Amino acid sequence: MARVSVTIENHIAHVTLTRGDKMNALDPRMIEEIIAAGESLMDSKARVVVLSGEGKAFCAGLDLMSFAQMGLQNPEEWLMARDYGDANQVQQVAMVWRRLPMPVIAAIKGVAFGGGLQLALGADIRIAAPDAAFSVMEMKWGIVPDMGGMVLLPRLLRSDVLRRLTYTAEKVSAPQALDWGLVTELAEDPIARAQELATLIAGQSPAAIRAAKALIETAEASTDRAEVLLEESRVQVGLIGKPEQMEVVAAQMQKRAPKFD
Repeated sequence: MARVSVTIENHIAHVTLTRGDKMNALDPRMIEEIIAAGESLMDSKARVVVLSGEGKAFCAGLDLMSFAQMGLQNPEEWLMARDYGDANQVQQVAMVWRRLPMPVIAAIKGVAFGGGLQLALGADIRIAAPDAAFSVMEMKWGIVPDMGGMVLLPRLLRSDVLRRLTYTAEKVSAPQALDWGLVTELAEDPIARAQELATLIAGQSPAAIRAAKALIETAEASTDRAEVLLEESRVQVGLIGKPEQMEVVAAQMQKRAPKFD
């Protein structure tokens, strides 16, 4: 049976982890299918992605049986390979969602532990149920976060909070995660709220949304103010006066929803 499903409706791609009986834990096949799902959307016409897990959990992290099997592999051969640009395979599980040109919203219920948390970090926005729980759990197994977490977590958390979570592997409640910036907002029904937000985003100019995501990535990664200022201008030149931007202006003036191809 498939580990991940992908459907697109009304310009919104719904990507669902479908190993609910195992709390959507990551095994080699699910890792492959998560990456394949993300890559399948790279050139799609989807305007936004909603990422969720079926059953009672978003993702409980690495499957324990798979963890044992991975321990038999040569870690240097497995982890040092750069098969996905600057990332290895397990890093691509999270980074593929950050690489997508359109925004990704993670709808989180139950738990997002270890690799499951890092998967959620790949999304632009994280909406969690009030009773959801989170953990940078790798230290429990004597390892460190290695699925893109050290690229993504420092953008969200203060250094002392990041260190505490990494050193202790403690579980964090959704309200605490919200207070620290690990999640964007709480909702009783995170999937419904993600759909609502996705519908709002899908109604915006697709070109402007994609440009905004790319610009934010540049801004977050750069320490060069001149580079970011120049990129702002370059991106804006590519939008102003183009058909989509003119349609947005016309729709605003005529008090109607814009229409895009």
